[in-house]
Amino acid sequence: MNFNANAAGRPPFARKVKRVSDVNSMGYNPYNQQPYMNNPIDNSNSQQFPPDNMAPNIPQQPQLQQKQPFDTTKDMGYGYNQNPSLNIPPQMQPAPGLGVFAQPMVQDMAYQYGQQLANTGKTMVQQEIQKYVPLIKLKYYFAVDTKYVISKLGLLLFPFTHSDWSIKYAQDGPVQPRYEINAPDLYIPTMAYVTFVLVAGLVLGMQKRFSPEQISIQASSALAWCVFELAIYSCTMYISNIKASLRTLDLLAYSGYKFVGIIVSVLISMLAEKMGYYSSLIYLNLALAFFLVRSLKGQILPEQQPQAATSYYGEVQVQQTGNKRRLYFLLFVALTQPVLSWWLSFHLIGYTLPTPTSR
Repeated sequence: MNFNANAAGRPPFARKVKRVSDVNSMGYNPYNQQPYMNNPIDNSNSQQFPPDNMAPNIPQQPQLQQKQPFDTTKDMGYGYNQNPSLNIPPQMQPAPGLGVFAQPMVQDMAYQYGQQLANTGKTMVQQEIQKYVPLIKLKYYFAVDTKYVISKLGLLLFPFTHSDWSIKYAQDGPVQPRYEINAPDLYIPTMAYVTFVLVAGLVLGMQKRFSPEQISIQASSALAWCVFELAIYSCTMYISNIKASLRTLDLLAYSGYKFVGIIVSVLISMLAEKMGYYSSLIYLNLALAFFLVRSLKGQILPEQQPQAATSYYGEVQVQQTGNKRRLYFLLFVALTQPVLSWWLSFHLIGYTLPTPTSR
């Protein structure tokens, strides 16, 4: 016996209900846009439907944000196009019209190449300058400190109290001036030269003769005499065939110490006039001559072993080679300093202003 659940509620002689799968073919429209109140045909049998705002809230799927394409009209110069979504600061954006030169790699290469050119040029300039001016050797003459400067100035003014005049040497050369008071330096001569020019300008101003031309004349004349003096000393050593450990810069340093005495003499003349000037100039130049003789003696007259020679009769004779020429050169250097000191400073002393003539 077969059981059918649909047969229980059906009338015995009724028509079988037709099943329709497509409701649209029967004219059924569940989403009627016109409300039933506005239908004039039949309002009694029309089926009521909820309005559109009462429709169930169906969650919507989130829309994916579409990626913006690259703008092909703008070229950043880095080999790819600019993306408007990228936040590039203004200082990082390349300048327009540079093209390949705006790329960071090209800029780094250009910077490195320029730095190499600068280093190469600096090396070439230093090599060319060192042919005429030994910069490495100049560092030795300016290696001083405050204690050395004070001690050296005291030695120049009062050299008679000093006993040890020998210069100490290290393995690679003489000891720096800051550790050896007897070593020559160029710091004191350079500062004394500049101070002499300033003192000369002060004296000229007190005498109402100051002018920029006078200052330039004082500076150029003093420098020219120093160069001329150095050339004379070098030529004398070459002609006399004097071989010594004395260098050209050593001669320049020793000849520049005379400006210390000139400055002191000119300053004293401002208080004691001519008498004070000549008295101080004589004493300071005698002290300078004594200082030069004792300092240059160990370099120009080194202690050498005398050479023994056998005469025709078999007698042994002791010969001293070139000591007289060395001694004459030493005295020549010591005696030229007082003359040059007077020549560079006598025109600054005792000048009287011309009195105006009355008509």
